[in-house]
This record gives sequence, C-alpha cells and structure tokens, in this order.
Amino acid sequence: MNPMKTGSISAAFAQAKSEGRALLIGYLPAGFPTLDESIELVQAMCDGGVDLIEVGLPYSDPLMDGPVIQQAVDQALTNGATPKSVLTVIKAVADRGVVPVVMSYWNPIEQFGVENFARELQEAGGVGVITPDLTIEEGQPWIAAAALHDVDPIFLVAPSSTNERITKICHDTRGFVYAASTMGVTGARDQVSNMAPELVARVRQCTDLPIAVGLGVSNGVQASEIAKYADGVIVGSAFVKAANAGGVKAVRELAQELAQGVRHRG
Repeated sequence: MNPMKTGSISAAFAQAKSEGRALLIGYLPAGFPTLDESIELVQAMCDGGVDLIEVGLPYSDPLMDGPVIQQAVDQALTNGATPKSVLTVIKAVADRGVVPVVMSYWNPIEQFGVENFARELQEAGGVGVITPDLTIEEGQPWIAAAALHDVDPIFLVAPSSTNERITKICHDTRGFVYAASTMGVTGARDQVSNMAPELVARVRQCTDLPIAVGLGVSNGVQASEIAKYADGVIVGSAFVKAANAGGVKAVRELAQELAQGVRHRG
C-alpha cells in the first residue's frame, strides 16, 4: 500500500472520519451537457461540499446505467465528449482541491490503452478509477498499470456477491470499496435499498478499506441514513436531474443539502 498523501482517496476518507461524518461522493458525466458546462457543474458540486467526484467517461452502451444517466451520456456524446474530455474535467476538479476519480466501463479504457490511460489520468490529477463491468480476473493488467501510476483501482460489490467473492474483490481494490446497494441499474429512488446495511457489514468482515454506498440516493435524508453505517455516500442520478432542472444553481444546492445529510448520522 502506498503511504497516505494529500489529495488521495485515503486522505479524504480520513479527513471525513476525523470530522465524525461520511464522505460525500458525487457523479457527473464529462461533457454533459457540453464540456464547458460539465466543468461548471462539477465546480458547483465542489463548492457545495462534495468531497470526491466521479467523472463519468461517456460510453455508447452503458448497460448498468438507468435512463437519467443514459440520456446525459447520450447528450455528452452527441456534443463531442471523448476520453480526453474526461481528463479535462478531472483536472478542473483537482484544481478545485477536490479528489477526482473516473467512473468508466472497461471498453473505452481498453481502447485508449491501459497504461496510457493510467499515465494520463495521473498527469491530470486523477487518483482512481471505478470500473463497474470489469472483473478482478480480467482486470489484472489494469491493476498492474494503475499501481505503476499511483492510481487506485476501485471495484464493486453487490448484494449478490458471495463472501468469498467479496474477499477477492477487496484484495485487489484500493481507495475504497464501492457497495452497490441494489440489484439493477442506477437511478435515484424514493427509498434506498434495505440490503445496503447487511452488505456493508459483510464487506467490513473482509477489509479495513472505507466502504461507500451507491445507487439510489437522491436527498439529504437518505444521505443521512446511509452515513449511519457507511463511510461514504455516492450520489449520481440526482445530480444529473438537478442539472437538467436548474443548472449550476440547482446542483450546488443539492450538494449543500447532501453535505448536511452526511454530517447528521443520527
């Protein structure tokens, strides 16, 4: 393991823990709705209190994403988003003093070149990559390239994951474990899955890494509920919806509401 450094995922979680709260993680696709506007939106997320931002790499076949994110990704691609766009947004987040990671399906990274992507991401200030469709068995070349360039490979666990599988995933994951709290596609929900607390408890038996819960969070109350048992709260579709409804102002206000939520663990 690399020693903790300023600007790292580990340092961000440690800071949140020292403040007695969960880490707030926000997602937005790069280039949505345009590259310049996506930079303004992620900056609003940073200013509103998001601690770590997942910058989505737009992909033409986002099988695990719900309709809100799919539509945003389609819009980004229509407006010319590329992997280079992601690196531009990553740099904008890093320049704001917030921790940036990439969320991407595996195919675009493979097409870009595994080592090239890891190197250029590091140069842009990115510190991690979440790959929801990459298995640890198929991901060994990526894990090696990520280690070479000091980038954290972040893998997902789900309620369907066996304890044996969770142990294997945690062994190769760095930064934090992404716990998908529901089965199915992403999207903000009226209620967060009741499977999440059990999943987090199972993961804690396997690792000392921080655990962040995603899929379904849409407001401060839900963020507060998850903050009672998870180290991080991940919000994606709700930020896209806010951007569609009210642009930069709405995104900043949602970030502020969620930032209050992760501070009230009840």
